[in-house]
Amino acid sequence: MTAKQWIWKKWILLYSKVVKEKATPEYIARGWAIGMFFGCLIPFGFQLLCSIPTAFLLKGSKIGAVLGTFISNHFTVFIIYPVQCYVGDKLIGGNLSYAAVEEAFKEVLKKQNYSALLEIGRELVIAFFIGGALLTLVMTPLTYWFVRNLVIRSRTKKNKTAEKKDGV
Repeated sequence: MTAKQWIWKKWILLYSKVVKEKATPEYIARGWAIGMFFGCLIPFGFQLLCSIPTAFLLKGSKIGAVLGTFISNHFTVFIIYPVQCYVGDKLIGGNLSYAAVEEAFKEVLKKQNYSALLEIGRELVIAFFIGGALLTLVMTPLTYWFVRNLVIRSRTKKNKTAEKKDGV
């Protein structure tokens, strides 16, 4: 199986999980937006502790709240976190270079402990959250809109197909 086929297969599986959930499009989209919110803002490892209770409080899809956090995963953090910190640093007027940010995160990912995370420095931690807030402001509403419309289109298409079968 090629990489393209593997990605397509995973996309179809994810798509089917989204559209087959038995709930309103708004409920499903709300859960995904909650997951995306915490996936962009909170460091890897704490996201589920925040997203699941929030999904209960805001009456959103718990499945979506979990899956939405997967924007930051073992593959994407190598790209997302350094960019997020670099952008956040520039927003607060810092002078960290992208190479310095990337090197700091490589060290954290190599050691994989919270003491290594604390060693990266206050400026970088602040930059992480500022960059994450910006990413959250962009991705959360986009996720809500995209998932809601995906579910609505899928269900409309399914209903039209069912009507054609029934001869209506």
